[in-house]
Amino acid sequence: MPHSVDFYISKGFDSKMANYFASGRKKITSVTPNKDFTLLLTFNNSEKRIFDMKPYLKKNTIFEQFINYEDFKRVYLDDTNNICWDKNPELNSEEVWNNKVDLSADVCYVDSIPC
Repeated sequence: MPHSVDFYISKGFDSKMANYFASGRKKITSVTPNKDFTLLLTFNNSEKRIFDMKPYLKKNTIFEQFINYEDFKRVYLDDTNNICWDKNPELNSEEVWNNKVDLSADVCYVDSIPC
């Protein structure tokens, strides 16, 4: 059972994240990459939202490799319903744990916009 917004704020969450957790966590059920480097996300409540990846796609960051659209479009959902990319698509990220770059469903929901 979720706690109240005040509970999450008392734990150090900002109001946006506190409201999200108090209303109940969502799972991503599908992800579709768009050519403008956004992701179309569908959540388990049937809500569709757009997550803008452009602020993450910067030089000298873990996401630098995905500035190229051919690499960016290899996005997928892992077994915990998080957004993922494999740094090397020829390696199995289930066997080579540091091959995967991911974003949590919670951040994706809070920082996305309804469409």
